[in-house]
Amino acid sequence: MHILDDFAWRGLIQDSTGIDSLREHIDAGQVTFYIGFDPTAASLHVGNLMQLITARRLQQAGLRPVLLVGGATGQIGDPRDSGERTLNPTEVVAGWVEKIRAQVAPFVTYDGDNGAVPVNNLDWIGELDVIGFLRDVGKHFPISKMLARDVVKSRLEAGISYTEFSYQLLQSHDYFELNRRHGCTLQFGGSDQWGNITAGVDYIRRRAGESVHAFVTPLVTKADGSKFGKSEGGAIWLDGEMTSPYAFYQFWVNAADSDVVNYLKYFSLKSHEEIAELERATAEKPAARLAQKALAEELATLLHGAEETANIIDASQALFGRGELAELPEATLRAALVEAGLAEIHKPGVTVAEAMKESGVVASLGEARRAAKEGGAYLNNVRITDPATVIDPSDLLHGRYGVIRRGKKTVAGVEFID
Repeated sequence: MHILDDFAWRGLIQDSTGIDSLREHIDAGQVTFYIGFDPTAASLHVGNLMQLITARRLQQAGLRPVLLVGGATGQIGDPRDSGERTLNPTEVVAGWVEKIRAQVAPFVTYDGDNGAVPVNNLDWIGELDVIGFLRDVGKHFPISKMLARDVVKSRLEAGISYTEFSYQLLQSHDYFELNRRHGCTLQFGGSDQWGNITAGVDYIRRRAGESVHAFVTPLVTKADGSKFGKSEGGAIWLDGEMTSPYAFYQFWVNAADSDVVNYLKYFSLKSHEEIAELERATAEKPAARLAQKALAEELATLLHGAEETANIIDASQALFGRGELAELPEATLRAALVEAGLAEIHKPGVTVAEAMKESGVVASLGEARRAAKEGGAYLNNVRITDPATVIDPSDLLHGRYGVIRRGKKTVAGVEFID
């Protein structure tokens, strides 16, 4: 199947400069494309996965990726409806550039005839002087078009600085430089970048007299209209220190049945037939969450590796009595308990009933006693019949953790702090 037909099936192209002309361009020979990421935080988030996975698909289809991390544009910030961005210190942005470069690495290969090329736009934007920028770049941008951008119009009354207003020129100049330096003839991004991307297409036509291509992917939303990529704790980051691999895995496991098929089409590298089978499984056995688990395992493996993902799966099973808690690495166990709810205990001699109440699996000591009497109280997957039992340090995992469970589905943790 042609890559563009696959993209159409997956719903990956919202707008383009012309699908037929892009198809002809791809069929004519190897195409170099670029996707850019601005370091406006120390990590990318799950919303960026759309672009990373799309870049991987294009490379697997034979196109060559140029992965741009904006050491220059990250110091400026694209205009947004919510107001002016806070400008981060130059040295902070430089550190984020290196972190994000490392994050994008697992999604492409740097080997072979179409090996990925990492670039930083500070290399060329940093060389621009004010006069050169105004004469060589600025003269190709009609103010009327720049003012017509929705985000600019929405900000005119409240106020928008020239810094953010000029962002479009810098991103357009990136496309021009990558076309000149690397023969790049295709840019893609999220749908919110359509104005910036087409401005770059026009800029290359005006300045270099060349025809280049572009498309944008749709904004990912949940079926209920709420924002994709958020959990109760905030954004789901790709950095394992900011969002644990376990929490990343659970984000996908917890996807709604109404969303998961679209997520598979967007984010999974599985075939059409495999996705169709998972769609049938979701309809027939929704409680099994087979589609969610398949997607979670695939993406966690891609981002965090097979070994870490195996630990995550073991932890998700062991917490509910289907595996050995003692065999889990401490970092994985702690991450799983943080997601489930982890309470700190600072005193010795705590009973199981007290730990159940502190962890939140029951509301009172009386409820803890009833749960034990009914056979539904567990400490580290061991059934507790006497809730007055004092928890001995030797009973704790890694010398400090207790997994508290009520029945089959209610789980939380306690951590004993010296």
